[in-house]
Amino acid sequence: MTELRQRMLEELQRRNFAPSTIRYYVRTVRDFAAYFHKPPDQLGAEELRQFQLHMLRDKKLATGTVENRMTALHFFFKKVLRRHDPELYDMQLTRVPKKLPVVLSPEEVEKLIAAAPNLRYRMILVLLYATGLRRAEASRVKISDIDSQRMVIHVHEGKNSRDRELPLTPKLLEALRAYWRACKVKPKVYLFPTRCKTAGEEQPVTDKAVWHACRAGLSKRLGPHTLRRTFATHLIESGTDLPTLQLLMGTKSCKIRPYTCTSLGDTCTPLRIPSNALTSPVTSYDFIGSARPSYPTSAWPRPAGRFR
Repeated sequence: MTELRQRMLEELQRRNFAPSTIRYYVRTVRDFAAYFHKPPDQLGAEELRQFQLHMLRDKKLATGTVENRMTALHFFFKKVLRRHDPELYDMQLTRVPKKLPVVLSPEEVEKLIAAAPNLRYRMILVLLYATGLRRAEASRVKISDIDSQRMVIHVHEGKNSRDRELPLTPKLLEALRAYWRACKVKPKVYLFPTRCKTAGEEQPVTDKAVWHACRAGLSKRLGPHTLRRTFATHLIESGTDLPTLQLLMGTKSCKIRPYTCTSLGDTCTPLRIPSNALTSPVTSYDFIGSARPSYPTSAWPRPAGRFR
């Protein structure tokens, strides 16, 4: 590891960036240096401008991706190299298209789940749609996080290191139990353990596995966040108020995202959060009829986790 890379890692870790963000920032700086075949500390504003044009014109990356990569490079120049040249940071995109995101209908969700190629991918899709979890949160769910006594799913250190609880419906609990029983190798710690042999404690799958689970069944361009958007939209359309949805989604703002307001306008009126928002759970997974995974129905022993 070079001294420059070590300095960047230390600056990112000192600010408590998420591991996925650290990997993204380091990879962006590596790609920037590889494009010019020079160490990144020997590059400046002109090279940064050319690299931005390369991402937009040659690689045809989405504007949001370009902005994220430019943010990573700005961090490198400002926080690691301590350069404060105004030309380095005067490269904002003046016109960013605002497109409506893809939202699936209940029938399309049912089709997507039914088309999953294996047991694990099917359960990942069910969990994403039933809870609105982010892909990293879904990959790290532990068996101990599923509390069948209180009928909640605990989410530990989600985005911005915030914990929250999600409702666990009887239908979702039934699907989780069926998944556990059908697994040839029973999960011990994580709901979706990695299949790679590792020494020591069981490890979760990477969030790439969550991406792969979404790549079958529909012609629409899908990703894990598509099911999160669909979860939010279906709850809004069924009458769920925005403050309750804010709790379920784990977001700071009452104005959750444009996709949650597409059918209701763009305003957010403060509403009283019902006291039974978590004790009487209803999730978007309860709105579809036959998307429940079809697992073998022979008699299995009761699972050894907390969702017994």
